[in-house]
Amino acid sequence: MSDIDTAINEAFAPVSDAIAGVVFYAEPFTGYDIKLILIWLASAAVFFTVYLGFINFRGFSHAIALVSGKYDKGNETSEGEISRFQALATSLSGTVGLGNIAGVAVAVSLGGPGAVFWMVVMGFLGMSSKFAEVFLAVKYRAHTDEAHPEKLSGGPMYYLRHAFTKFGLPQAGMLVGGFFAVCGIGGAFGGGNMFQANQAYQQLVNITGGDTGFWADKGWLFGLIFAIAVGAVIIGGLKSIARAASTIVPFMGLLYIGMGLIVIALHWQQIPLALVEIVTMAFDSSSVYGGILGAMLMGVQRASFSNEAGLGSAAIVHSAVKTNEPASQGFVGMLGPFIDTVVICMVTALVIVISGTYLDSEGIEGVELTSRSLESGIPGAKYVLAFVVILFAYSTLITWSYYGQKCLTYLFGENETVKIIYKLFFCLIIVVGASANMGAVINFSDAMIFAMGIPNIIGLYLLAPEIRNDVKTYWDKVQNKGE
Repeated sequence: MSDIDTAINEAFAPVSDAIAGVVFYAEPFTGYDIKLILIWLASAAVFFTVYLGFINFRGFSHAIALVSGKYDKGNETSEGEISRFQALATSLSGTVGLGNIAGVAVAVSLGGPGAVFWMVVMGFLGMSSKFAEVFLAVKYRAHTDEAHPEKLSGGPMYYLRHAFTKFGLPQAGMLVGGFFAVCGIGGAFGGGNMFQANQAYQQLVNITGGDTGFWADKGWLFGLIFAIAVGAVIIGGLKSIARAASTIVPFMGLLYIGMGLIVIALHWQQIPLALVEIVTMAFDSSSVYGGILGAMLMGVQRASFSNEAGLGSAAIVHSAVKTNEPASQGFVGMLGPFIDTVVICMVTALVIVISGTYLDSEGIEGVELTSRSLESGIPGAKYVLAFVVILFAYSTLITWSYYGQKCLTYLFGENETVKIIYKLFFCLIIVVGASANMGAVINFSDAMIFAMGIPNIIGLYLLAPEIRNDVKTYWDKVQNKGE
């Protein structure tokens, strides 16, 4: 680590530890290493699943019909910039990332196969809180750019302001919305930028000779190339980002799922045993991996941190969709956690459990464990996996650049000069992230991302009756027309 890296880490470490202590850890209160934010997110997911009448299950087929375009007739005159599919793809590009590969591997290596069960359960529950935040984002989106009246801005910042105003606290609404925006900006530069660039670079190094390979000391060069590729997309705004995401996400998702299914098929005899193991170990108190609590914590944590349900990030891009029915996009939005966690994360988990490679893992393992699992059925899979990781990182970068920009314009207004400076700085930070070791900075930004969930879920609770009433009205309309 260079002297500059050390100085930066030492400067950020106290702040990072302080925020993480307040936001994350409940050990002083419970005696267990439980993350407070995890309890906060999981509780909201359970609440909205029950409160909205299990909307995640009864509305699933309707969500598929919506994203396929069945109900798009009449949306030609709707406000908004992007289609339902583009909104879903863009939101997925922000959530589908290294966590779907490395994070799941860590969950299984620490929590055992039982963690997979709780991960899937949380994936389904998270669909409900995602529905609520996307619905509100579309309902309370606003025209903020006078030069481009067709463009809309939305997200937790706007419905938080409305929620507190509704209860006679407009100034509190501005403050809480501003807090969310500040956290969103910090998260965009850290977890949505530097961490992604750094991990993508590390994967390239790993497959090209490690510390003695060509790329070993060329993080700056990789970062520069990555920055140019990201800049070429984000400079064109949301439509450009949505076009890129709607192309990259299906390709990278199908490529990765395809590899996983090949390995699963090659170990087909182990599938029944693996599924039984996943379910039984989820409730096995004698498990060497930490028992029920350990499996539950690892599974719920992986699902929550992967699909970002309850954090409000995806609601920002969904608010730009072309529709006159806010509830309809809520249904589309809830497909995000299903695809991200129930499908992609589940494929990773099954590959690891079915191949049995987790039994030989030593401590915490991430991409390495997933790579070994894929290699058990596909020789040379590590090279394809590295390519997938880089694509995952790239897609996350372009989407989080938009999240950060919308948070910035919420605070400072729609100023084109500010936007250009932001995008240039965002690309510069990619180079820094790829070439520097800045652990405390990343921890700080991660804390800010998860801190977004605090005000966001408060807003969801305040507006919960409104959500349920509007959804009932919409659902009755759908049922009367015939789904």
